[in-house]
Amino acid sequence: MDIGLVIFDCDGVLVDSEVLAVRTLIEELRRVGVEVDEDFVHDRFLGRSFSVVQQVVERQFGVILPAAFEAEARTRLVEVFDRDLRAMPGAAEAVRGLGVPCCLATSSAPERLARSLEITGLAGLFAGRCFTAAEVARGKPEPDLFLLAASTMGVRPERCLVIEDTEAGVIAARRAGMQVWRFTGGSHFRGALSAEPPEARPHRHFDSFARFYDGAPGLRRTCCGVQP
Repeated sequence: MDIGLVIFDCDGVLVDSEVLAVRTLIEELRRVGVEVDEDFVHDRFLGRSFSVVQQVVERQFGVILPAAFEAEARTRLVEVFDRDLRAMPGAAEAVRGLGVPCCLATSSAPERLARSLEITGLAGLFAGRCFTAAEVARGKPEPDLFLLAASTMGVRPERCLVIEDTEAGVIAARRAGMQVWRFTGGSHFRGALSAEPPEARPHRHFDSFARFYDGAPGLRRTCCGVQP
């Protein structure tokens, strides 16, 4: 693998946040009269930006979310994160061990991302190398966010490896012409992995960062030095 950049998703990859986010969103939607379950949120919202939530709720339930909904839901989620959010086991060690540059690209709002990294102690690993859906016209599953990250970091798409957990993220990486591994070790993965459509099939699955380098040992830093 001729990899020159590893692009990490955040939620469900670096931080074990998706179960918390799903439950909080269900509660907040219930407050405005929209009843959905975990399967509905998993299928339609994971890995996507808030604009998708707005569109789906309006189209399927005929409800226009209040102007303050996103901010209030984010405030509630940060309260939950402050209490319960944890870094994914082994993620920080895997990032520190890389022998190639890395960055982060997420559908989360910048404020949520910053708080997530602060709570979990991961902020220093990605300082100045974070990209969010707020910076592009189209979020995942479109490739715009990953292409922005690659362009800014100065690496051609075909030399990028994306670490994702959602089908939307995998599709976005493939549309960007990048290698993509799907991480399935987050607590939001329940039981067997559902069948993946062809465009959402990653180049590798792994369920523990303890096995991150099994798929490409050449990515590991082989001598002492600072994290790229």
